Amino acid sequence: MFSVPDILVVSVLALLLFGPDRLPKVMRQAGRFMREVQSTSHAFIAEMERAAEPSEPPMPPPPPAPPEPREAEPDA
Repeated sequence: MFSVPDILVVSVLALLLFGPDRLPKVMRQAGRFMREVQSTSHAFIAEMERAAEPSEPPMPPPPPAPPEPREAEPDA
């Protein structure tokens, strides 16, 4: 995914951008945001799986119709 040099470059840029005083606060906020996104996505997936499950067992097929009586053929 990310290599060590990539992570170092992003870390140095974040330190330069936010400074050593604000960086911990920004990282905590980012962590809270990611936790909220993850919990929302888990709740969404669980709701979709629950909706996909059948709520009641399938109904059995209707019984076959009784055969219709044949009319008597007239004698010729």
